[in-house]
Amino acid sequence: MSDTPVDGPDAGDAPTDEGVDGDEDVLDSLFATIESRKAELPEDSYTASLFTHEKGENAALEKLGEETTEAILAAKDDDAEELLYESADLVYHLLVVLSMNDCDIDELRAELAERFK
Repeated sequence: MSDTPVDGPDAGDAPTDEGVDGDEDVLDSLFATIESRKAELPEDSYTASLFTHEKGENAALEKLGEETTEAILAAKDDDAEELLYESADLVYHLLVVLSMNDCDIDELRAELAERFK
């Protein structure tokens, strides 16, 4: 995994093209990185800081809300590039919150699949 920031100068947790196997989905890779940071809690990891923040889960929930607002504003402004950028931050923070609640990406996929029946 690269130390390319996801959100802000200290994020350091996003997989890059080199970090994602050709058969591995980028969301699976990102979620695996989040789970790894949760377990190992490296000091220089933005993701780990969300799991250890003094505000607890509220810190990640605040970021989720912030990124949601930024994605909405980008859509409202018809700024496709910014919308994609903010959507990536939104998905990342959503995956962190799912991990905090002991949910995983397969459960999310199952929920989405159930809605297509």
